[in-house]
Amino acid sequence: MQNYKHWQLTRDTDRIAWLTIDRDGESTNTLSRDVLEELDRLLDELKADMPVGAVIQSGKASGFIAGADIREFEGFKNAADVTEAVKQGHAVFEKLENLPCHTVAAIEGFCLGGGYELALCCNYIVGLDAEDTRVGLPEIKLGIIPGLGGTVRLNERIGGMQGMTAMLTGKLYRVKQARGLGMIDEVVSRHASLHWAARRAVLKKRKPRRTGVIGRLSNTSFARDKLAAQMVKKTAAKANPEHYPGPFRLIDHWKNHQGNRSAMFDAEAQLIGELMVTPEARSLQRVFHLMERLKGLGKSEDFSCRRVHVIGAGVMGGDIAAWCALQGMEVTVQDREMKYIEPAIARAKKLFKRKTRTKHAADATMARFIADVEGRGAARADVVIEAIYENAEAKQALYKDLESKLLPHAILATNTSAIPLETLSTALENPSRLIGLHFFNPVAKMPLVEVVHADNTDRAMISRGNAFCGQINRFPVPVKSSPGFLVNRVLAPYMLEAMNMFDEGTSMEAIDAAALHFGMPMGPIELADTVGLDVGLSVVQKLGGDGAVRAVERLQKMADEGKLGKKSGHGFYQWTNGKPVRQDYEPDEKIEERAQRLLKPFLDECLACSEEGIVEDDDLLDAGIIFGTGFAPFRGGPTHYLKSQNV
Repeated sequence: MQNYKHWQLTRDTDRIAWLTIDRDGESTNTLSRDVLEELDRLLDELKADMPVGAVIQSGKASGFIAGADIREFEGFKNAADVTEAVKQGHAVFEKLENLPCHTVAAIEGFCLGGGYELALCCNYIVGLDAEDTRVGLPEIKLGIIPGLGGTVRLNERIGGMQGMTAMLTGKLYRVKQARGLGMIDEVVSRHASLHWAARRAVLKKRKPRRTGVIGRLSNTSFARDKLAAQMVKKTAAKANPEHYPGPFRLIDHWKNHQGNRSAMFDAEAQLIGELMVTPEARSLQRVFHLMERLKGLGKSEDFSCRRVHVIGAGVMGGDIAAWCALQGMEVTVQDREMKYIEPAIARAKKLFKRKTRTKHAADATMARFIADVEGRGAARADVVIEAIYENAEAKQALYKDLESKLLPHAILATNTSAIPLETLSTALENPSRLIGLHFFNPVAKMPLVEVVHADNTDRAMISRGNAFCGQINRFPVPVKSSPGFLVNRVLAPYMLEAMNMFDEGTSMEAIDAAALHFGMPMGPIELADTVGLDVGLSVVQKLGGDGAVRAVERLQKMADEGKLGKKSGHGFYQWTNGKPVRQDYEPDEKIEERAQRLLKPFLDECLACSEEGIVEDDDLLDAGIIFGTGFAPFRGGPTHYLKSQNV
């Protein structure tokens, strides 16, 4: 028996071979070149002394296999080198697929990308019904396609329509949903043994469910032509092919090659090589690494939150409270009278119904969302978040009353949009304990939270704030206290420029279309309506400077008339069923010029924030702007984009 660095091979008394992947020196299993070379040798060893069956499992608590090691592919400079490496991976996976004995993949935790493609080579896939078990092929989010046979084997297993949907969305599936689609074959209860389920599957030579008639028909040439056209139309409604070519190339790949297995594998290797080295894919891979860095900031063993107290049950406060309850925390919500909390309760019920899988789970979540007019929850909360209206004096008076009631370890945080901590903390005997936890609207969709700190802020409180964000499944970005912090400071001149263009006679539709042309997820006029014109007014008043007089006057007039944007049904746009009603608009030759004009003040402000050290470095700045504003991910972040333009 050979020695392996990343794999362990054992054989039991039933002559079942157990192949355990435990990548050396890494907390998570990924498929590097070394890992695949060892697997290749290990498969040769099995062929030389064939077992009755083989089970592939993980030796790490962090999951099965999270995918291919993207870091290795990022080192390639040209498409041909990527394609050659992918073909080597194809050869190893083909050897596994053709192993004469019965093979089973036993999955617990994340089984993604190349990890799931490896599982697809096995005769049978068993998955443990655990909270963190997910399967999927999310490569499209990195600007590429599945490259270790996934485009071939998944479509063969579950049919073209379902397989392509899984790949085009990059969705991660829980095991029961994956079982329903045919992506895995058996779900093992969390109270049962994955080991024994895999053993039974080998000894009984259990076979996967075959694709039904509809699935098989969806892969035929006639169906592919029809379905591919539908896929292109649906994908184009969400992504510009000039910005995100990957999904459209994947559709063409399936349409042109499915049915010829050899050609499909060759084309897959060729295509992933071409996509991997594009600027768009490089930028999206950069965004992935930025996201991992933010996740790392949110990991801490020093602070754990069980109870949250939110003061202010308005849209922001109520929605922050609901999100925290959804993440498993007990949340008390305080406001002056019960009538101000009732709308928050109604919104929370809708959120819980939408986000939980059963009525029982929704009811259990609702039980953690507790109205607390008297504010008794503050005295036992681990995190207290103030989310009242934007008035420094009112916030300061609240802190004076709160401070003596708080637990020694508790975080005291404000959700202020623009007021500096230095101003607010003067009301406290210990001003170093106050931090900002600045959420964005809508809370349930926006993944970023700015963790705001002043020069005198206790570093432990900043660390706890980061950890709290991680515990509620949000990305923390530590930012220095200054007017507007990071995201609002950058957005203010961008929104102001949009309003100036509107004043000059450019239509709302043309302004928003220019932003979409650049790659923003939403135009600035629609964004203003979505955030709320009353919130926008407050930010522009504080950050707009002398050039904001006309914008302030217009926003004030609209707010006085009750035109607050999406939440009131009327702002710049009329809103119907949660959608803005737009006039017909056809892009013209000036759209690029408008886009550059719109984004110039945005990008200039990013550079100013960088120079002033509002965040630790430009990577964190890019991460904050991407996840806080939706800045075109395929451009890799504002500072990355500006550097690429200067090359």
